[in-house]
Amino acid sequence: MKEIKARTIEDTNKLAEKIAMLLNGNGCICLSGDLGAGKTTFTKALGKVLGIEEVITSPTFNILKIYEGKHNLYHIDAYRLEGLKQDLGFEEVFEEDGICVIEWYEFVKDIIPQQRLEIEIVLDGEIRVFKIHGTSSRYVEIEGEI
Repeated sequence: MKEIKARTIEDTNKLAEKIAMLLNGNGCICLSGDLGAGKTTFTKALGKVLGIEEVITSPTFNILKIYEGKHNLYHIDAYRLEGLKQDLGFEEVFEEDGICVIEWYEFVKDIIPQQRLEIEIVLDGEIRVFKIHGTSSRYVEIEGEI
């Protein structure tokens, strides 16, 4: 596991940019952290790198938002899905080209891709600590390059 400290929004933006470049337009990022930790802020920065011009907002009430850019961004907020057992059709999203970002992924762990980059965002005073863990060789390699 790698830890990156972000003291400013610019630090968060640089981290998102680096991860987007390493993913090369295709992959799954799973975000966890308390409310207000910076999950959506990170996703906004990632979207900017992907060429998304639309304003990225938290999809809490929609569950899934799709943004088109030079690479598509599939933004899932699983906060309201805890304990839900029905098929939501996310498998199609996971198979598409683009980057899928899942906030609150721990609530849907049994239906998301096994191969992913997990990022826990922890607030430590004014500093955000990004705890990054790859779950497969591809993502462990990306973790090492961050």
